[in-house]
Amino acid sequence: AVPRTRILATGGASHNKTILQVLSDVFNAPVYTIDTANSACLGSAYRAIHGLVAERNVSLADVVKSAAEPRLAVTPTAGAEEV
Repeated sequence: AVPRTRILATGGASHNKTILQVLSDVFNAPVYTIDTANSACLGSAYRAIHGLVAERNVSLADVVKSAAEPRLAVTPTAGAEEV
């Protein structure tokens, strides 16, 4: 089974529920947020850690599993995908 798409929003716009709702409706996917300072660098930091442990065959999923769990912010509006 293919996992359902979800969007992870970070940074300043992630505090604007209206923007998050538009994202959710356009992509027909739930939007999650995380409270992390300097979140724009977060993905790069995880990839760097993954590179450092690559010779030990550690997966990226294992690297990020200790990260804070994102919180559900909004879900798609019913029928929005038809618009």
